[in-house]
Amino acid sequence: MSESTGLMGSLKQLAGTLLAIFQTRLELLSNEMEEERLRIEQMLFYGSVTLFFFGLSIILLTVSILVLFWDSHRLLALGSFTALFFVAGLFAWNALRRVAREKSKLFSTSLAELVNDRDRLTHRS
Repeated sequence: MSESTGLMGSLKQLAGTLLAIFQTRLELLSNEMEEERLRIEQMLFYGSVTLFFFGLSIILLTVSILVLFWDSHRLLALGSFTALFFVAGLFAWNALRRVAREKSKLFSTSLAELVNDRDRLTHRS
């Protein structure tokens, strides 16, 4: 009887350990998700503010230069700015596509810890 109690006790202890590992990994995953959400919110806020002020400054600079060249070369100045903004838009579009294709690093820490757990469990036996 003591052997079966010892075996059952060991199985219960193993199950408890596995549940504790699983709980720890879920908590780590939850923390990573929360950190990523906060980081994305900050990036969106600061990116929006940055785009607003840069956009406003570009518009004001463009208007200032057009007013400066209004009497002599207004069509050339307007065409040059149109081409410049179009090329800048193409570069931004290309950068956006490149970033969208990159692999996300979300959950990389959790996945690495799970691999470590699996290796530790397989090397013990």
